[in-house]
Parts: sequence; structure tokens; C-alpha cells
Amino acid sequence: MGTNKLKESILNDDEFTITWELVPGRGAREANQEMIFKNTERAVEGGKVDAITITDNPGGNPAISAEYLGIKIKEMGIEPLVHFTCKDKNRNQIESFLYSMERENVNNILVMTGDYPVSGYNGRSRPVYDFDPVHIVELMKDLNDGLEYKDAFGRSNSLKPTNFFPGVAASPFKALESEQMAQYYKLKKKVEAGAEYIIPQLGYDARKYHELIKFVEQQGWDIPIIGNVYVLSYGASRAMNANRIPGCVVTDDLVADLAKEKDADDGGHQAGLERAAKMYAFKKGMGFAGVHIAGHGMSYEDLEFIIEKGEELAPNWKDLVHEFDYPMEDGFYYFEKDEETGLNTDKPAARNHKPSKEFVNSSFRVMHHALFEPASPLFKPMQFLCKTVEDSIFEGPFDLMERVIKTVSNECRECGDCALFDLAYLCPMSQCPKNQRNGACGGSRDGWCEVYPKEQKCIYVRVYDRLKPYGEEEQLQEYIVPPVNWDLYRTSSWINFFMGRDHVSERIDIAPPTSGDKSQKA
Repeated sequence: MGTNKLKESILNDDEFTITWELVPGRGAREANQEMIFKNTERAVEGGKVDAITITDNPGGNPAISAEYLGIKIKEMGIEPLVHFTCKDKNRNQIESFLYSMERENVNNILVMTGDYPVSGYNGRSRPVYDFDPVHIVELMKDLNDGLEYKDAFGRSNSLKPTNFFPGVAASPFKALESEQMAQYYKLKKKVEAGAEYIIPQLGYDARKYHELIKFVEQQGWDIPIIGNVYVLSYGASRAMNANRIPGCVVTDDLVADLAKEKDADDGGHQAGLERAAKMYAFKKGMGFAGVHIAGHGMSYEDLEFIIEKGEELAPNWKDLVHEFDYPMEDGFYYFEKDEETGLNTDKPAARNHKPSKEFVNSSFRVMHHALFEPASPLFKPMQFLCKTVEDSIFEGPFDLMERVIKTVSNECRECGDCALFDLAYLCPMSQCPKNQRNGACGGSRDGWCEVYPKEQKCIYVRVYDRLKPYGEEEQLQEYIVPPVNWDLYRTSSWINFFMGRDHVSERIDIAPPTSGDKSQKA
């Protein structure tokens, strides 16, 4: 195992790390793939780049494997930073890919939820989302510690420790209080799980980038942040403005400015490079540990210009902040504004969003406190009922009753390992297209789901709005919700809860009333 030069750079306070994002496309030997290897050769020769970043089926489209490209780039003499998403792989395949990358010393992984699949051979691909990013980071930490597991014969085994260096994404670019707080609550879980660096999503509001820096400082985390720099063209700005590239925020005002720039002889290319160099400069000045540079069709010469110009501008970075004043309309900020600098003070802003109590949620709360709290008067009778019903002629009708109730209320998918108690009685398996159990993905816009914009609110916006009237919104950061235990699929989640088999009963320490393990029940 050689040294991980990217890890050394990111963790060295005296270095400013530079990564260059290259985007693979569909096919094995097409021009796009050849350009990735050509640009990698230039980066190796130039010596200014610490790592080549490879996206994973970007935009939800099929592409040559990021994991494979990571291996080949490593062989070319530069560190790869492989994007590793949840959308196309179940947990077993995730583990398999990680073993392959460890074997090839490809250890730098950027863990993300991933864009919802939009295409595939002979139609749209089926999304997987068996894990969310928190679960993948937990897996990497366990692998680094030497994963312990039991084989088919019940014997204990442990693997040799791995050397993964996992990073995560986060978005400070959310307009609503509920939307933004869901992002920060999820980031806390990612850091708790073992994330070692953060790369924010893309926006052009300097105050928001500064907010993320301040938020990390407020938490007391010693974790580096790599700033996102993108060479924005007019075409890309329109796509991002329309949320066709989810998670990237470009406002109407910025699109209007790009529209003027595109009338130049070069179509606005030089103006885009200048803007990227200024982003480089203010991020270095703010205290980012480095920058993650990207842009459609960007050449190595473009990259060198951004770096050199950015270094030239960095000493006077505060003079550039006003050029990146593209706030979201009525957008929420975590900190109060510093009017002198245009950035943030240390004082958290008031969270004035006051959602009303919902009748349906209130009804669920009454039922929960009456039946499902261990201290409630009906808990023991319910536990006795479930014990009696299980494996009897009444189990079928009992399952049917539960299924009807939960299908009507939450479109139940019968996973048997219910997360309703974790998320204010909303189901992430049926009401989040990405099945996120630990927080929102980064793709929502103005509170709307990335996959069903203007039709479906992000489930975590809804959860926050259900919890806040009771002062319970902080619950969203308190514990990591495990992935679904598919051993329990198509079994009664009520029986599993009262028998102490599901993740909620384990968390609140419900002792099963009978011995024996029925987790393998079909």
C-alpha cells in the first residue's frame, strides 16, 4: 500500500488541494472516454492537480464505470477521486466494488445519493437506493476497522482493515428553512458515520459557501471542506436554473448575466473562466482546504488559467465577494448577515418558519403514544396480542388489517422494518423516490422533490414541518436510521416491533416476550 497523496494534501493545513472533475459518457472507446485519458495525461504532466475526479453515471444516465476509470487513472500516476452513488447498486454490490477498489489502492471515495436514473437500455433503469450515503460511509468505516461478520455456519470472521478515505457532499443552497436544516441534520449524520471531508454542491452565492464554513466551525468539527468551482456557460446555466442538473443552483439574475456574456466573440468562455478563477480565490481566502474544479468541455489550459489567476486574486479575495451575490429569492440563511463584508456573523439566524399542526399527524401521535410507547397503558396488551396472533390462524387477517391501514395512510410497501416512527409517520420507502432514511438528498428545489417537481414535496420538508410545531425537529439529527432489513420483507411491522425484531425496537430496547429468532421468516 503506497501513500495516498490526495489524503495527505487534504489533511495538510499548509496545502491547497486541487481536484479536476472529468465526466465519462456512454460507451467504451468513444471520444469522451479517450478525452478523459488524454486530460489525465496532461494533468500528470502539469503537476498542478492532486486528483482526477470521476462522476458516477451523471444525470442518471449510463456511462463507463467510475470505479474502472479510477483504477486506470491510478495506474497513470495520479490519485483518482471516485464518485460513489447509491442509485444503481444494492448493498452487496457496493461491498463488492469497495473490495475491488481497495485491491487496486483506489481509496478516495466521494459518497453521494446520486441523480435519479432517467435512461437506460430499452427504457428507464430501475433505481436501487438500498443504502443511503450515511450507510455507505458507515460501511467504509467498518471496513477500515476490519469488518467483523458471521459466515453461513455462524462462525465469526474479520477482514483485513482497508484504507478508504470517504468524503461526502452537502448543500448550503436551499431556499426554505425546512429544506436547509434537513441538509445540515443529514451532514451531522454523515460526519458521525465517519466522513473525512466535505464537498458542497454548486451555487454562486458567496455568503452560502461561507455559511457552510461557519456551520462546520460551529459544530466543532475538524473536517476539511473542498469548494466547488464550475466554469459556467450560458447553456449550463439554463439547465441548472431549470433544475435539470439537480442540486446546482443558478438564479434568474445569473442566467441574465450569462445571456449578456454569450454575445462575446468566444460565446462567453473567457468570462466563465474569469468567474471560476474568482471563485477559486474567495474560497481559498475563506479557508476552504481546496477546490473541486469542473466544467463541460474544459481543457487543461483552462484549468491552468483558473489556478494561476485564482492564486493571483486570492490575497484580495474579499473584494470579490460582491460579485457572487446571487441569493435565492427569500432564501433562508443559517447565520445572520454581516453587512460590512456581505458574508455571515457568528450569530445563528432566527428560524421563523411556523408550520401549523396537521390533523393526520396529530392523530398518528395520539395513536403512537397510546399503543407503541413502552410506558403506555396499551403497550403490554398489544405485545401480548402480537405474540398470540403470530403463527396462528389469525396472523393472515392481522397482517391484512395492518396492510390496509398503512397502505391507505402511507402507501405501505411492506418492508417489515418500518421507519414511520423515525420520520413523523411518513414513509421514506413509498414517499421518497430515493428511499432516503437519514435525510434529504441534495436535489430538491424550493421544497419540491427532485423527481416529481411541483407534484410532490420533499419528504424531509414535510417531516420537518410536522415536527417543528412540537419543538421536535432536532430529532432528525439524533440517530442514524439503519437500512431496511430485507429479512423482514412482507412480514408484519407491528409484530416485528412488539417482538423486538426491527430497528426501532432495538433502538428503544424492547425485549422480545418470547425466545427464538424469526427474522428469517418469509
